[in-house]
Amino acid sequence: MIHPLVEELSPPPDPIESCARFLGQPYLIFLDSARDPEQLGRWSFLAADPAVVVRDVRGRAERITTADGTSVSLGADALHAVRELLAPHRASAERGLPPFLGGAAGYLAYDWGAVLERLPAPRHDDLGVPDALLGLYDWVIAWDHAERRSWIVSCGLPETGERARTRAAERLAMVKARLAAPVPVARDAPSSPAVRSLARSTARAPSYPVEEVELAAAIGLRSSFTHRGYLDAVTRVREYIIAGDIFQANLSQRLEAPLREPPWSLYTRLRAINPAPFAAYLDFGELCIASASPERFLRVDAAGRVEARPIKGTRPRGIHPAHDAALARALADSAKDRAENLMIVDLLRNDLSRVCRPGSVRVPELFAVEHYSTVHHLVSTITGELEAGRDAVDLLRATFPGGSITGAPKVRAMEIIAELEPSRRGPYCGTIGYLSTTGALDGSIVIRTYVALGDRVYFSVGGGIVADSDPEQEYRETLDKARALIAALARPAQGTRHPA
Repeated sequence: MIHPLVEELSPPPDPIESCARFLGQPYLIFLDSARDPEQLGRWSFLAADPAVVVRDVRGRAERITTADGTSVSLGADALHAVRELLAPHRASAERGLPPFLGGAAGYLAYDWGAVLERLPAPRHDDLGVPDALLGLYDWVIAWDHAERRSWIVSCGLPETGERARTRAAERLAMVKARLAAPVPVARDAPSSPAVRSLARSTARAPSYPVEEVELAAAIGLRSSFTHRGYLDAVTRVREYIIAGDIFQANLSQRLEAPLREPPWSLYTRLRAINPAPFAAYLDFGELCIASASPERFLRVDAAGRVEARPIKGTRPRGIHPAHDAALARALADSAKDRAENLMIVDLLRNDLSRVCRPGSVRVPELFAVEHYSTVHHLVSTITGELEAGRDAVDLLRATFPGGSITGAPKVRAMEIIAELEPSRRGPYCGTIGYLSTTGALDGSIVIRTYVALGDRVYFSVGGGIVADSDPEQEYRETLDKARALIAALARPAQGTRHPA
C-alpha cells in the first residue's frame, strides 16, 4: 500500500490558469468540472508527463515509456494492462482527500468496444487515432469546488518503496515550481509517440457542405452525411426497429471544419459558451480533445458504490423565459422521450447487474430535466454496489460503451451503427476519465466534443432513433446539440491572448 505525498494549496489556484502553466507538458489531461460545483461538478483534476502510456490499436495493446518512446507489446488488452500496472501502487482512500490520488487517466474510444464484442468494421478510418490512450500519472493537482480547496498529490509511480518516496518529493517540488512560474507565452513541442507513430488511412470519409447552419460557410463546416442521406439513414434504422431487430439505435453524423487556432484557445471559448460538469481537455501532441460533456458514464468510489447517469431526450433552449419553460415541460411530458430514456435505463440496469451485488441496483432518479446553455436534457440515475471480488475494470468491461449512445439491444444496435455511419467514431461516444490508485473511477460519455487532429477539427452529434422518430426532427436535434460547438468555432476571441 502506497502513501502519496499531499500538500494543500492555499488559496486554491485558478484551474484554467494552472492548466495554461502546464501546456507543452506531454500527455496533459485536464478533467474540468466547469459547472454545478455542489453536485456533479465538484472535482477537477490536472495531470501531465506520465511515466508510462498504454495505447490500444484494434485490440493490440502496447506499453510506451514516455522518456524515450520505446514500446513493448502487451499480452492483455488496455484495461487489463492498466489494472496490472497499477496493482503494485494501490493506495487507500482517505477522508477529506480527492478521489483521484494518481493512477490512470485518458480515454477509451467508442471503437474499443470491438475488443469486447465481435463487430463489423466501419467503412472509413481516416483519422487513425488510438482506440485507447491511458497515461499512468504520478502527480495530480486536484480542486474541490464545493469546499473551495485544492491539493497537489504525488505518489511516486512507477517506482516502489524508497525510490517512490524520493520521486514523489521531487515531482511535487516540480509541480509547485511550475505553478509559481509565469504562464508561458508559447507552447513547447511535446513528444507524443503514442499518437505520432500511427499510420492513417489515405481514404477520406465522405464530406458534404452543411447548408442548414447559418454559420456553416463562414467556418467551412462539412458533414459525413448530406441532409437527405441522414434522413435516409434514420428511415433505415426505423425499418430495423419495425422488423424487430432492435428497439432503438443512436445515429450520428460527423461534422468537421478547419482548425484556425490552438486547440487550447478553442477549448477555453467552448468552456465559456457551454460550461459542463464533465468537461475535459486532453493534449496528446498531434491529437487534442476538447470536451464539454454534460453526461456521466460511470462513477465508482473506493468502497465500490456505482453510479451511472444516462441522458436520453433533448430540447433546444427557448428564445425567452416562457418559451424556454414550455420547451422544458414538453420534454418532461414527452411520452416518446420518456420511453426512450426508460429503454436505456433498463439496458444499464442489466449491464450493472452483471458485476453488482444482487438486489443492489436501483433507479433513485427517473426522467429529471437538466438545463444547459443550448439544450434541455432528460436524465436518469442508476446506482449499485460492486460484488465482492469485482472492481472498476470489471464494471467498465461489463458496460462499455454506454447504452445511451449505442441503443438496445446494444450489440445489434452497434452493428447497425457500423453499417450506416460512414466512419469510425473515435473518441466520440467513448469515455474520458480516471482510474485512481484507490480503485475509484469517474468517466464521462464523450459528447459535445472536438477532436483536433492536424489542421482539422472534428465533432460528432447524434440522437436515439425509435419507431416513431421523425427523420427531419432527428436531424434538427443533432444540429441543436452542435450549436455550442459551432458557435465556439465561429466566434474566436477578439483581443484575448491565450497561450499558443
